[in-house]
Formats: sequence, structure tokens, C-alpha cells
Amino acid sequence: MSVPILIAKYSWRSLGTILALTVGSMILKGTPPVAQTPAPNSPLTVRSDIQEANSETGVVTARGNVQIFYPARDIQGTAAQAQYFSRERRLVLTGDVYVLQEGNTMRAEIMTYLIDEGRFIATPESSEQVESIYLVTETNNNSPQPASVEPAPPLNTPPFNP
Repeated sequence: MSVPILIAKYSWRSLGTILALTVGSMILKGTPPVAQTPAPNSPLTVRSDIQEANSETGVVTARGNVQIFYPARDIQGTAAQAQYFSRERRLVLTGDVYVLQEGNTMRAEIMTYLIDEGRFIATPESSEQVESIYLVTETNNNSPQPASVEPAPPLNTPPFNP
């Protein structure tokens, strides 16, 4: 086993411990943000090629093929890098970011999630755009009704004269 793999494994343990203790109330909604209170100590799993945790600054960094799974909120995401700032309770995903929740998706170059505010800020790459796809549920009351159209008179019928 090579040294970088050992470092990644030990960093993963540190990251898992820090995230399990501090990210229990993370909400990444594809729908308009609504503050929610998840169960205490809800697990957030982060997988990546390399991870580092700095206990002095409270910053956890994951780099390379980052995958995020947060079952309490039905969230999955990918990015090139993720940083969790535990003191500010802020998660920053960078590099071809993709987040999926309950069928709703968002793509951007940088996404910042402010946990306590329940707010997502997505920023595109220069001269690009952010893309969001929301599932919209149609209700019976709001679904469009077909317009009523009277049939045209037959062509061989003379015009109406009163």
C-alpha cells in the first residue's frame, strides 16, 4: 500500500468524524430554499481521491472526483473539490458541480451552500450560465384546459343570412 493511499484513508477518517459531528443540518434543495431541521447527527458521506481536515481552522477539503451523499435530504452531488467551513457552517463545491435532490438538478462551476440560511448560491464559469432543472408537479386545479374551438362550417354550406 502506498503512502498517498494511507494518507487519504486517515484523512477520510478525520473528515468523516468532523462532518458527522458538524454537518447534521445541511440542506441542499433544488426547490426554493426552505429552512429544515434534519435529524441530529445525520450522516453526510464524502468520497474523493484526497481529503484533508485542519482542526485548527475547522476546514475540511476533499479533492478529485468528489462525490457527496446526504440521504437525510435525498441529496447527491459531484464536484472537483469540496470545502466545508465548519465555523461558518458553509459548504463550497467547485469545478463542474452537479447537485441532484428529489429529481431537481443544478449545474454550476461554483456552488456555496449556507447551511443556517438554507440558501444556495450558484456561480457559473466566465461567460457561461448556471443551469437548474426543477420537476414541476401539475395539479388538477392548475393544469391547463384545452381551448374550446367550434368546428368550421363545411365548405359546401352557403354563408349565413339572417
